Amino acid sequence: MPRTFTPKVVTANALLEGDAVWLTENNAWTRDIREAELLTDEAHADLRLLEAQARVDEIAGAYLADAKSGENGPEPTHFREEFRTRGPSNYAHGKQVELS
Repeated sequence: MPRTFTPKVVTANALLEGDAVWLTENNAWTRDIREAELLTDEAHADLRLLEAQARVDEIAGAYLADAKSGENGPEPTHFREEFRTRGPSNYAHGKQVELS
């Protein structure tokens, strides 16, 4: 039996910096998951993923990640995505510098 579709966001890694990025409703990449487009329709999510995967000059490894609606926008539902919202973990740069 097919699994029920759950809300998703399109995520990838920025090609030059390597940071985790999320696709917004206006087709921009953001480093803040709360600004991402929350996709609640499976067909629309599949289309948005295909559009993102075609942007090989900007990102690498686009995929759909489970998310939920939060007070300030989409929030991750899996520890892997929660970890990715904090930026690279090998030393403080990118998002980690901004959070310090």
